[in-house]
Amino acid sequence: MPTRRISDHGFLADGRSAALVDREGAVTWWCPPRFDAPSVFGRLLDSDAGHWSIRPEGAATSTRSYLDDALVLRTVFRTATGTVAVTDALALEPGARGHEIGMRSPRVLARLVEGLTGEVPMRVEYAPRFEYGRVGAYLTERDGVIAATAGACRLELRADVPLTVAGGAATGEFTARAGSTHRFTLGYAPTYAGAAPALPDAAEAVAETVAAWRSWSALHDYQGEYRDEVRRSALAVQGMTYAPSGAVVAAATTSVPERLGGDRNYDYRYVWLRDFSLTLQALWRAACPDEADRQFTWVARAMGRIGDEPVPVMYGVEGERDLTEHDLDHLAGYEHSRPVLVGNDAWRQRQNDVLGEVLDAAWVMRYYLDPMSPEVRDLLRTLADQAERGWHRPDAGMWEGRGPERHYVSSKVECWTALDRAVRFGSRIGEPADVARWAAARDEVREAVLTHGWNERAGAYTGAFGSDALDASVLVMPLVGFLPASDPRMRATMDVLERRLSRDGLLRRWDGDPAGFVICSFWLAACLAEAGELDRARRLFERLAARTNDLGLYAEQIDQDTGEQMGNFPQAYSHIGLIIAAGRITDAAARAKPAPTEAPAEAPTPAPAPASPRRS
Repeated sequence: MPTRRISDHGFLADGRSAALVDREGAVTWWCPPRFDAPSVFGRLLDSDAGHWSIRPEGAATSTRSYLDDALVLRTVFRTATGTVAVTDALALEPGARGHEIGMRSPRVLARLVEGLTGEVPMRVEYAPRFEYGRVGAYLTERDGVIAATAGACRLELRADVPLTVAGGAATGEFTARAGSTHRFTLGYAPTYAGAAPALPDAAEAVAETVAAWRSWSALHDYQGEYRDEVRRSALAVQGMTYAPSGAVVAAATTSVPERLGGDRNYDYRYVWLRDFSLTLQALWRAACPDEADRQFTWVARAMGRIGDEPVPVMYGVEGERDLTEHDLDHLAGYEHSRPVLVGNDAWRQRQNDVLGEVLDAAWVMRYYLDPMSPEVRDLLRTLADQAERGWHRPDAGMWEGRGPERHYVSSKVECWTALDRAVRFGSRIGEPADVARWAAARDEVREAVLTHGWNERAGAYTGAFGSDALDASVLVMPLVGFLPASDPRMRATMDVLERRLSRDGLLRRWDGDPAGFVICSFWLAACLAEAGELDRARRLFERLAARTNDLGLYAEQIDQDTGEQMGNFPQAYSHIGLIIAAGRITDAAARAKPAPTEAPAEAPTPAPAPASPRRS
């Protein structure tokens, strides 16, 4: 069996779903209809849950990379007899460019095998398993196409090499010679939709997909520090976007554990309001803000009208509310870590921090929300009202604790953020009486946090009122403007967190967290930049940027001892953290530059135009 470490995988996307491909040329995860659909390849979670591999017959080493500015993966295998390249793409619709990519993707996985030098014997193994490995279909061959249908799922595979069908699998051998090209196209369609799966030429599909991704990347020209890292992370976040609605999933997978053998194995293929709002801010930083109103309108429609009930914190990609969690007990789990879960019961929780995160994103994107639609105006006003009425309530916190609700400091701070941004919006979302209420509540929240959030024994702002326990979530305080990073208590908090929870740049969320949490580590780098410690911020950023896998991808966490990536993959939150930290470092560097020499009186320097986001 090939290795199944999560960091050994590459990531493909088509605006509807994602596929993972390991170093050995095996597709180990694909849910064709949409990100949170049942898998047809699930070997990531169980050796019998389906895969599709194309690789050299004997011993080989491999290197891989994305084709520039495209989520198209090229793996080069080197053997004793020659070298061969396998290029993989989830196809985008022919002709789609820029912000249209992914809207009508054909749900096709295209694979292209090219002989580079010598002769390399190759082997193909195609073993689809539907419904997360529960269902093995009968495979039938007709006119060079291998069809597999079971339940609601229909797959068709066209290959230009002979394949032998036996039961639920198809296998074949061929030789890749220098200059040769072999094409494989796998298409999906719903069983009863009427239309057959699309089966375009693999070479044409790959070329078209490269052109489509590059057209999107060309629209987004970030010019700050760490340009390559930001562009790569923005591409990863775009790959986790469900194009029909604009929703961004937290990750492409389910049940990859935070710790091997542990039970915190959650399904992340959904849309969290927290991630959505930080995604908007990150893409604004990366010069990708074009669809802000569309995304805010999607959130407003997904929420519907809400009153005093807790704001729903997560949704399916088309706005589904009920994400009830259940165990796929027939699967062994990633490295035998169980349970394997589908759905996520965090959808039931009260998480007060999302109020501030959504309003903060709206404030950052305010130029793009003008004129503001009635739906978005109602959404923002409702969130502000919820913060005013409910900031004093305990909640589950941003880490979604499944124990008793608590008065988390970061949740209170984000309620302050919601109220502060609502006051800044003023008459755009509320009447004068509303703004006065919000301002009064904002001041109450601030006083409560400053009084009850600081812990003298810990010498820091701690995770919850009355608790001695540290929590890296309080690093949001300078990032939302609640306190400057240079504030003595905030600076002490940063020092204590770094001293007690960090190792080699990897910052855990709390004492006992199994690994460094990537976004928290980037938050610390951003806070150091805000405090004026640019050299330290850059050193930390660069250590973290070197922690990606060879394709520039992050999971959720990184083990402080082994450097192994853990958790669902790729993780939007981690890439968002990188983008935000790079932006804060860029801003701090600009502030640190010496003031320009005053121009001579006879040639006065014109006043600068008001700052506003740059449209791509």
